[in-house]
Amino acid sequence: MVFVLAAAGLAGFIDSMVGGGGLIQVPALLTAFPAAMPAALLGTNKLASILGTAGALARYARDVRVPWKLLLPAAAVALPAAFLGATLVSLVSAAAFRGLVPVILSIVLLYVLRQKNLGDLHAPFAPSAARRRAALGCSAAIGFYDGFFGPGTGSLLMLMFVRLFGFDFLHASAGARLVNVSTNLGALLYFSLQGRVDWTLGLALGACNTAGSLLGAHTAVKYGSHFVRRVFILVVVTLIVKTAWDAWRLLGKPV
Repeated sequence: MVFVLAAAGLAGFIDSMVGGGGLIQVPALLTAFPAAMPAALLGTNKLASILGTAGALARYARDVRVPWKLLLPAAAVALPAAFLGATLVSLVSAAAFRGLVPVILSIVLLYVLRQKNLGDLHAPFAPSAARRRAALGCSAAIGFYDGFFGPGTGSLLMLMFVRLFGFDFLHASAGARLVNVSTNLGALLYFSLQGRVDWTLGLALGACNTAGSLLGAHTAVKYGSHFVRRVFILVVVTLIVKTAWDAWRLLGKPV
């Protein structure tokens, strides 16, 4: 139990800055509770994650200007999309799509590395109607993905805010936390309706995740956007390696 709680704290710390907390928390749950149904562990993970993400958002809001009018529509469309994505967990195996994840993340990484100053400066601009529509479409797609599978959701959201709205990585991290609260809530609604949430365990994990998230958000605010960019690159590389390994390991196995 101590192992799982410690993993939740570390997951919150990483996730509050750049996403990727599921890389730590979900495998820890699967290792600690091998006899549990995967869907129940995923539902419990969403409960813990939403508490941690909400805590990180509250911490960011103290020092980072959050453009609520811009972000709330994105969060609004992400919630039902995540709910819909979660409904597929019991119908379609996510293993069939594992191979696409490292490819998508590799494209994200190459894009960020090629543009060395991307996300260093916070220079938001008034988004056009086309960019707003693109943000809503991306938020819905990422929300659906988070409900169904999830690795790299926070990183994808951050890149969306940097690319579409001119945010630096620090402000993009704050924005991503808001939308991520919504995606976690959408998935949690589905799993709770199906009775696939261990509320006692989830709340305990959530307390540790929140503590880690508050520390992570504080660290991001303290050290700034350039630091967050470096952590972003490190976590995306780790996600690529982990998801590619998972896809290769399961290659040829029934999905």
